[in-house]
Amino acid sequence: MLARLKMTLPARWFSDTTPVLDALLTGLARAWSGLYSLLGYVQAQTRVASASGIFLDIASEDYLGGSLPRRPGEGDAAYSARVRNNLVRPRGTRAGVVQALTELTGREPVIFEPLNALDTGGYNVNAGYNTSGGYGSLDLPYQFFLTAYRPNNAPISNAGGYSVGPGGYNDAPMFYAAVSEFAGTISDAEIYATVAAVLPTSSIAWTNISN
Repeated sequence: MLARLKMTLPARWFSDTTPVLDALLTGLARAWSGLYSLLGYVQAQTRVASASGIFLDIASEDYLGGSLPRRPGEGDAAYSARVRNNLVRPRGTRAGVVQALTELTGREPVIFEPLNALDTGGYNVNAGYNTSGGYGSLDLPYQFFLTAYRPNNAPISNAGGYSVGPGGYNDAPMFYAAVSEFAGTISDAEIYATVAAVLPTSSIAWTNISN
């Protein structure tokens, strides 16, 4: 910034050595350099792909209405990728539900639609009734049964239980921790929120979450 300021001044006005001028311009350059950096930061926060910190959380709230909060210990890069992926995710279809849960948990859910012959079987379809997953029913329109699976996460390294490890229960270097406190862990609430976000309009998903 100092060099750019000096370039705007006519060279013939000053000698080769200008300590007083350099000191004055250095003060201005530092102030303007800070403003320039601040403008670059502000510009970055106007796009989800480049937003960071609290501004990324605000962008998620604006676009997704609080349905995709930041996980404990989740960094900006991982959270930004989840937000941007959620913005373009397929919705309103069975395939969209499967894709969303598979991406979230790493395990494909099981869906059973009582009105879908491919799920229930029938005359000349899948060899007979109740051969694919369960009996069909005309009494459950726009409804389906969903089994979502929790991810196979390894526990954090220094958490243990009764009579496990070098210490006692809830005693250093071990401690008691809820699942929601594990960095990057998928909670049941997030699984339910993911289903609700991609669920077809006016439909019901009877959801069971299992290990």
